[in-house]
Amino acid sequence: MHETLNLSVVVVVKNEEDHIEDALISINSSKPLPSEIIVIDGDSNDRTVEIAKKYTNKVFVIKNSNLTDDRQIGINKASNNLIAMVDADNRVTETTFSDMISDLKKYNLDIVQASIFNPGENFWGKAETEMLDLTTNIPGLKKMIGVAPNIYKKEIFEHIQFDSHITKTIDDTDFMYRLHKLKKYRLGTSPTRVVNLHTGNTSDYMKKFIWYGVGDGEFCKKHKNRAFSMFFHLAIRYPILYPLKALVSLKFRAIPFCMLQGFTRLYACSKKIMIKS
Repeated sequence: MHETLNLSVVVVVKNEEDHIEDALISINSSKPLPSEIIVIDGDSNDRTVEIAKKYTNKVFVIKNSNLTDDRQIGINKASNNLIAMVDADNRVTETTFSDMISDLKKYNLDIVQASIFNPGENFWGKAETEMLDLTTNIPGLKKMIGVAPNIYKKEIFEHIQFDSHITKTIDDTDFMYRLHKLKKYRLGTSPTRVVNLHTGNTSDYMKKFIWYGVGDGEFCKKHKNRAFSMFFHLAIRYPILYPLKALVSLKFRAIPFCMLQGFTRLYACSKKIMIKS
């Protein structure tokens, strides 16, 4: 009998037929193999479900839901005390999960996020990895992290859940901010690296940054006390402080990446805040 890892892996998808197979192959290559792989599908109209069923018998199609609903549904269905949240565009190695669990214990954390890198060979792919190495891929305790690729202690969700009333643009920021306010749990980053397939051209990144900025604006409208902090983040940290850090670190591609992201998100955030809802 093969050794298994007491870990539930949750993959939330919708119309991901181009990515889901490679994601599940990478998860199924883990050693030890996670004891449970759960796919929550948001009613895809492509071959996502058909492909997913080749790799796990726990595929659930959820109608009339959104990303935040589906994340929580996946967590609720998990039977283990440790839950990994992985997106369809993530790729893990044989030891990713076991290494992240070791880091969870090493740093005495309740949630650990992997260090993310973009494998793209074009300018923007390399620039994004340089930016991530400057800003988020720093191992240890953090105040804020993303929601995937992460490993969570399930007990956290007895006290907090994803908010189904928000859009997918801020599910991570909103959840982690509310979790931080509880002052009960420790969040951090692992040095274990996970692929994130977000490579694109300038136009693709502009669209992504606008999408992020709309989420930033939605976050500010929900948490009005954090608006100043968000504007400092977008107007000062991204276009000024991070580029200076990149210059000192000789990560020159990160400079235009951070500036473009900061100013584009600031524009989209401001526009979203001005819209009455």
